[in-house]
Amino acid sequence: MQTIVTFKKIDTSNSLKSYVQKKLDKFDKILDSPAEAYVVLSVEKIRHIAEITLTCDRLKIHAKEDSENMYSSIDTLMDKVKAQIKKNKEKIKRHMSGNKQSIKDESKQAGAIQELFDNPLTDQIITETIDYKPMDIEDAVIELDSGKQSFFVFINARTQQVNVLYKHNNGKLGLIQHRG
Repeated sequence: MQTIVTFKKIDTSNSLKSYVQKKLDKFDKILDSPAEAYVVLSVEKIRHIAEITLTCDRLKIHAKEDSENMYSSIDTLMDKVKAQIKKNKEKIKRHMSGNKQSIKDESKQAGAIQELFDNPLTDQIITETIDYKPMDIEDAVIELDSGKQSFFVFINARTQQVNVLYKHNNGKLGLIQHRG
């Protein structure tokens, strides 16, 4: 794993660098492909802050932790990252074992919708197809934050209805769901 450790308002320490590297090397066993980790260690008054951005294939994780000791901040941060990686792997495993027939039905529906847009009056409309999958709202928030779009369409795992999660101009998130 390629690791970059940055120090802010704290003296550079080889022991902290090696400690972070040792902790991150354990993730190589869990991750499927090579990863890059950007770690920022900083001190603000009495708070020791550890922050990480981990990118691997299509997975992007960002976490931040602070405490009164840098080593405990790093330990807690690595526990958070490990939990996020496991959650993502479980989610992928759940989706990969899903019913393949439903995927075929969705492609037929997409073809019927495309026929509607082939009308010359609708040449101004740009059509995009998306894959939406059943997930919790918390998972959708993670997906929205990791992407570059301002909205995310998904099937709510609890209600089995199509929902849209979007970003407001004020930074808050909005959820559009089916009434009823």
